[in-house]
Amino acid sequence: MRIKKNDFVEAGTSIQMTPGEMIKTLRELKGWTQVNLAEETGISQANISSIENDKVEIGKQRSIVIARALNVHPASIMFADFTSEVA
Repeated sequence: MRIKKNDFVEAGTSIQMTPGEMIKTLRELKGWTQVNLAEETGISQANISSIENDKVEIGKQRSIVIARALNVHPASIMFADFTSEVA
């Protein structure tokens, strides 16, 4: 089967994820549980759960702590739903 260039659709320039969804995705990519992330950050597992389920806002300081633990830039968490499209 030969694949043609026209068979592909151009990828978008953004993703639609909340900061909590991004944290959960990054955590799962590392193979960590919420307990593992809690141990690495000093943030309780209950708070990790609330953040991942968008029940509380993450805030700048917690995003920095979580980003360090997950080895990503805090902006990738805080602005997970950023789009480059001009409104």
